[in-house]
Amino acid sequence: MSRGGVARVSISIPPDLLKELDDMLKKIGYDRSKAIRIAIRNFLTDYKWTQESGDVAGALILLYDHKSRGIEESLTDIQHEHGSIITSTMHVHLDKENCLEIIAVKGSSRSIKELAERMMKEKGVKQLKLAVVTK
Repeated sequence: MSRGGVARVSISIPPDLLKELDDMLKKIGYDRSKAIRIAIRNFLTDYKWTQESGDVAGALILLYDHKSRGIEESLTDIQHEHGSIITSTMHVHLDKENCLEIIAVKGSSRSIKELAERMMKEKGVKQLKLAVVTK
């Protein structure tokens, strides 16, 4: 049912998840409606771009074990091969074993997916997260 430009919906959530949500909302000062709107927009952005062709922008966030043999050279080579979509990189030494690499990307969604998949396959990569924003 729509009133005043909004639609009211009902959802089912396990009680423990709802409590966790309410506790977090209290800390950050949001109401449930705002939190759900933000979550839905993020969900749509996360998945919509994978279904579309065209240009997007975002960041690859990569955690890897820098002691893994050849990992740094392999990641650098991959980045050079995809230089047309990489706009910037930042390298952070987290501790004696772990490095964080943040790679800003802009280009076709297909090219960005290929870059992410290629990097994730490298031995020593512990985690890769791709954050994409659409216009």
